[in-house]
Amino acid sequence: MAGQSPAGFKGLLLISFLFLSVVQCRLVTDLDSVQASNGLRIDLVHRDSFDSNVTPTERLRRAVERSQMRLDRLHMSSVLTTDEFGFETKDVQVPVYSGSGEFLMKVAIGTPNISMSSVMDTGSDLIWTQCKPCVDCYKQPTPIYDPSSSSTYSKVPCSSPLCQGFSCHQTECTYDYNYNDYSFTKGVLSYETFTLSSKSLPNIAFGCSHDSEGHGFGAGTGIIGFGRGPLSLNSQLGKTTGNKFSYCLVGGSPSPSKSSPLFVGQTAILSGNDVQSTPILQSKANPSSYYLSLKGISVGNQSLDIAPGTFDLQNDGSGGVIIDSGSTITYLPENAYEAVFNALSSIHLQQTDGSPFSLDLCFKENLDAVSLNAKFPAIDFHFEGATYRVNQRNYMLNFQGDTVCLAMLPSSSGSTILGNVLQQNYHIHYDLEKNVLSFQRTVCSTL
Repeated sequence: MAGQSPAGFKGLLLISFLFLSVVQCRLVTDLDSVQASNGLRIDLVHRDSFDSNVTPTERLRRAVERSQMRLDRLHMSSVLTTDEFGFETKDVQVPVYSGSGEFLMKVAIGTPNISMSSVMDTGSDLIWTQCKPCVDCYKQPTPIYDPSSSSTYSKVPCSSPLCQGFSCHQTECTYDYNYNDYSFTKGVLSYETFTLSSKSLPNIAFGCSHDSEGHGFGAGTGIIGFGRGPLSLNSQLGKTTGNKFSYCLVGGSPSPSKSSPLFVGQTAILSGNDVQSTPILQSKANPSSYYLSLKGISVGNQSLDIAPGTFDLQNDGSGGVIIDSGSTITYLPENAYEAVFNALSSIHLQQTDGSPFSLDLCFKENLDAVSLNAKFPAIDFHFEGATYRVNQRNYMLNFQGDTVCLAMLPSSSGSTILGNVLQQNYHIHYDLEKNVLSFQRTVCSTL
């Protein structure tokens, strides 16, 4: 995951409250039309769906590799630095930003606006896109945004509270985000009108990047952060859209014809007797991510022998359970993973080598989807106040048509990441006013 400079992170912490107040004051009047229309609906498309030269098996294998990189970045960044006595140091802190994701969303920027596809990421905050003049930028599929051609572009002044903790260079507020996978983005902190689902959102703070590089950005022109920090899109919209959002990820292999709905604001509503809810927790070491309280796991209605506290979020920022749309694979602490592995390896199917797919437990069987699903038990994740039940299609990946592999791996860091395969065909709702996550089993393609 990504890290901002230590000084920048401290500045963000100091100005978060003031920033939210300033942004909300700027937006309330102009966003009345958005509020009146009950929010936004945006289609998400998988990043690999347009690459016709890659086989479905290769797409899945690449997604597994990206998930591992994402876990590695979290492990490198999520623990607060302490001295030899165990006290938190005040001069070095590393925030967590993922800087990558698996889904793209269409947005438009500027006046007149130009369309682009950006990575939607629930693990990061900053909104940014590549801008002209581009000193050194990666190749993107659409034209690079030119701020000089937009009548609604402006720069965040150095005197703004937004610039505290950032650099001031020739009256410009500049940022420099360096990612732990050696990707980066550098540019000018700015304001612009963004258009989503035909709704104009004025005065959105974003990074106008003049220098960026990295493989983790996929086919996108930048990132739209949906994390918990003040720079994310959902935080900037705040109360004008109810401070809530939801998504429903369509299952199956990536395809341009398969889009997953993202709802921002009052359109993000779940209803019915089968809706369950659990608290959203926050880590001071990783404030952007969404943590949940997981108590245990059952396989086939049998509770697994997992030590109490395995999934707890520790005071130093380690451990804990993150729900993450940007990771394909689910990662469990080693003892929890071993328990799940052992429970599933006893299934009476022929096992096969999973190393070509970078996974541990694979079965090779020529069975249709219905027969295959009947062979695997349901897995229950027991959260505080809720039980999240998944079937085979939520925890097994299908490779080459006749090979299925467990979409879970051990996490040496002790952290748990609930990946997007586990979330498919669940409508997942984030209420940031109440700090509650709700979910409901849904056929996402019907929404």
